[in-house]
Amino acid sequence: MDWIIVMIIIAVAIACLAVGFFLGIAYRKKIGEAMIGSAEEKAKTIINEAIKTADTKQKEALLEAKEEIHKSRSEAEKEIRDRRNEMQKLEKRLVQREEVLDKRAESYEHKETALANKMKTLEAKEAEIEDIKLGQRAVLERISGMTVDQAKTYLMSTLEDELKHEQALMIKEYETRALDEAETKAKEILSVAIQKCASDHVSETTVSVIQLPNDEMKGRIIGREGRNIRTLEALTGVDLIIDDTHETIALSSFDMVRREIAKIALTKLISDGRIHPTRVGEMVEKARKEIDQTIKKEGERAIFETGVHGIHPEIVKLIGRLRFRTSFGQNVLDHSIEVSNLAGILAGELGVDITSAKRAGLLHDIGKALDHQAEGSHVSIGVEVARKYKEHENIIHAIEAHHGDVEAKSILACIVQAADAISAARPGARREDLESYIKRLERLEELANDFKGVERSFAIQAGREIRVMVRPEEINDDEMIILARNIANKIENELEYPGQIKVHVIRENRAIEYAK
Repeated sequence: MDWIIVMIIIAVAIACLAVGFFLGIAYRKKIGEAMIGSAEEKAKTIINEAIKTADTKQKEALLEAKEEIHKSRSEAEKEIRDRRNEMQKLEKRLVQREEVLDKRAESYEHKETALANKMKTLEAKEAEIEDIKLGQRAVLERISGMTVDQAKTYLMSTLEDELKHEQALMIKEYETRALDEAETKAKEILSVAIQKCASDHVSETTVSVIQLPNDEMKGRIIGREGRNIRTLEALTGVDLIIDDTHETIALSSFDMVRREIAKIALTKLISDGRIHPTRVGEMVEKARKEIDQTIKKEGERAIFETGVHGIHPEIVKLIGRLRFRTSFGQNVLDHSIEVSNLAGILAGELGVDITSAKRAGLLHDIGKALDHQAEGSHVSIGVEVARKYKEHENIIHAIEAHHGDVEAKSILACIVQAADAISAARPGARREDLESYIKRLERLEELANDFKGVERSFAIQAGREIRVMVRPEEINDDEMIILARNIANKIENELEYPGQIKVHVIRENRAIEYAK
């Protein structure tokens, strides 16, 4: 029974659940329909409001577009009015310019007409003037007795004479001005240099004389069958001259070093009294060593006196050898020291490096220490020596250019040239043999006589001046100045000479009459 009741209860419960389920579904449906209807109403309301809002926005947009269109139209109309005004102004200006151009064109037409009339008048006057000129030319030709070509020739000759006169005046003026400005300064510098440097020079020859205690000593020097004298001459390379001169022997050689070695050796032999070939050899060797020491000391003395340092020892020896070398009777070492001092003074006056100038001056004749042993001029030998011992290129160039073998390209080279000329050209510094002196004077006169219009020339003042006599009918006063300049230029280019040469041109007219 219990299970039946349980089954009934379960059946009732299931029935209740089914009724409740169906009732719930019916209620939900009803509520959903109610909610859908409410939503539809709200949607309609929203759509209506959106339509109303859209209509409002559309109207506002239309109003704004109309206002914008109206505003743009107003601005466009204003711009059109402004451009129309500008166009009107431009049209007025163009009209005014056209009127001005028309007036100018009319004025130019009037001027052109007037100019054409004037040109016609001028042509007529030119023709009239030409006729007058022809008439005057004919009258002038008749009066002067010259044709037009003859008159032109006369005029050209007159102008040529005037130009020569002007040229001579200009040359004279420029020469005077240059002399006033340059010569004063040059003399001042050179005089200061010369005054600051003073040294003594002793003229030396190729012969040394030795005094003997008696004439018997001559025989002992000659020796048996001449063995002693032959040995001495062979070892020294010096010729012994033994003649009838009382108590005197002469040593002859162009190499002063050899001559000095022979002199010292012979002096020692005479003092010792023992003269034979072996003793001669010993004394010559001692004399040679003594000379080597003397050469070294002389080189060091020259360096000390000039204040030039850092010279290669071999060059120092060559400088010392210059003590036994002369040029035209002037001792080359003393000359080199003097040139060094002069070059230093000139460099100081001109603002150039004094040390380099003194070094170049001391070494400028270094080639003369070897010119008896090597081929070539002392200039080329000196350049080789300086380059061998790594002297500076400026020093080498100064050595190479000091005699004008090459063009001087530096102030240092010009200073060495000037110092060398001062030392060599001053009175008493050098001797010149009679033959070369006469040839130089003759050549100087020949150079002057080669010019047209020169009658005679005379070299005077030991060749320091040449006086030129010209023919007055061929050379006038103006041409005389030009002739003097041309002669001086030719002398500079073709003649070698120490110092300077004065060219003195003389022109004179002489009237000679005889009283009878």
